[in-house]
Amino acid sequence: MKLWEKDFEINKEIERFTVGRDREMDLYLAKYDVLGSMAHITMLESIGLIGKDELPQLLAELRNIYAVCERGEFVIEDGIEDVHSQVELMLTRKLGDMGKKIHSGRSRNDQVLVDLKLFTRSRLIDIARQVKTLFDELIEKSNRYKDLLMPGYTHLQVAMPSSFGLWFGAYAESLCDDMLFLQAAYRMTNRNPLGSAAGYGSSFPLNRQMTTDLLGFDTMDYNVVYAQMGRGKTERNVGFALATIAGTLAKLAFDACLFNSQNFSFVKLPKECTTGSSIMPHKKNPDVFELIRAKSNKLQALPQQVTLIMNNLPCGYFRDLQIIKEVFLPAFDELEDCLQMTAYIINKMEVNEHILDNPMYDPMFSVEEVNRLASEGLPFRDAYKKVGLDIEAGRFTPNKNIHHTHEGSLGNLCNDRIAALMDSVLSQFHFERVSDAEKKLLSEE
Repeated sequence: MKLWEKDFEINKEIERFTVGRDREMDLYLAKYDVLGSMAHITMLESIGLIGKDELPQLLAELRNIYAVCERGEFVIEDGIEDVHSQVELMLTRKLGDMGKKIHSGRSRNDQVLVDLKLFTRSRLIDIARQVKTLFDELIEKSNRYKDLLMPGYTHLQVAMPSSFGLWFGAYAESLCDDMLFLQAAYRMTNRNPLGSAAGYGSSFPLNRQMTTDLLGFDTMDYNVVYAQMGRGKTERNVGFALATIAGTLAKLAFDACLFNSQNFSFVKLPKECTTGSSIMPHKKNPDVFELIRAKSNKLQALPQQVTLIMNNLPCGYFRDLQIIKEVFLPAFDELEDCLQMTAYIINKMEVNEHILDNPMYDPMFSVEEVNRLASEGLPFRDAYKKVGLDIEAGRFTPNKNIHHTHEGSLGNLCNDRIAALMDSVLSQFHFERVSDAEKKLLSEE
């Protein structure tokens, strides 16, 4: 069954090629298609296109279909083109011709747009919560080990004193910036395209503000042409938000692999989170972080993939946009999985409290000695030369009792301010507005 089917049959190979993986991808969108339809028919009833006695029956059956989706039992049957056709078929089986009325005033173009917006909004909420979980783990570790020194590096050379407090806290603050990208993506996503139809509106007197409110959108994509132009653009910009989180994870994963190696031995991963070798019995490989790094690097290509698919398309709908779903929809599962794994292992990670017992790290205190001499009145360049010559001659003895006080330094991590920044960004998402709208739409009252 196809919504556009007439009195001829399409070539089977053409059908196979044009449908592609669309039916598979549509399973991601099923429950959101139902939500969009519920809001749409509620609006249609208000303008007289659906009878007052018909609306409760349609809504009740759509709630039943939503429950099927929630249980993971929704399928697109053989011969059914897409999720929209399947939902309409399920309605007409139960309610007859009444089920055919739900498409009035909309096209599959704005139907899939609203599905994508609702799906993306929901998954961004999931991602934001997973980011916060990882953030909390990093802040907890940073506070626990705030006074435990470790080497800091530039050019992969031992440079200056750092601390586990600084290391864990740096990635926590990085996630704050990533959350700003996520918030921008969420706000762009949370706009209602429903009512734009095929991109040029409808002669029906649609109440687009009503569907906007019913679905918990902040506002709508007002211009109907722009609503269609937003497809691809939204996915690209959301892709950038996902990619910036993935960039933080990839860097953290690389550090973890490096610091876990025997040459560093700064951290130790729990043995149950490592894998072994088929030939070397001593191996405990950090495969989880290696896969997080690879998956995160792949996710960083997402905005470029979307851009190259939709680049230079003129306004209006084109089938090219279908392919975006194949790279976009699964990306959320992959990123959420990486976030969960990272948070779990950070929680279990052990740190080496005796790194500085090794004299190879003594030179990292050289700047501390230069600064001490300079504070006593010796010109900085003279102090720098003296310490450098002492190191070369083997006369340098480090003072490892260091005291940094400025904001963000070893002795003043500002983790409370970083946590407040994260809370401030999160509070501006207003997740409760979406939750309340969806609960109201799904309630039987």
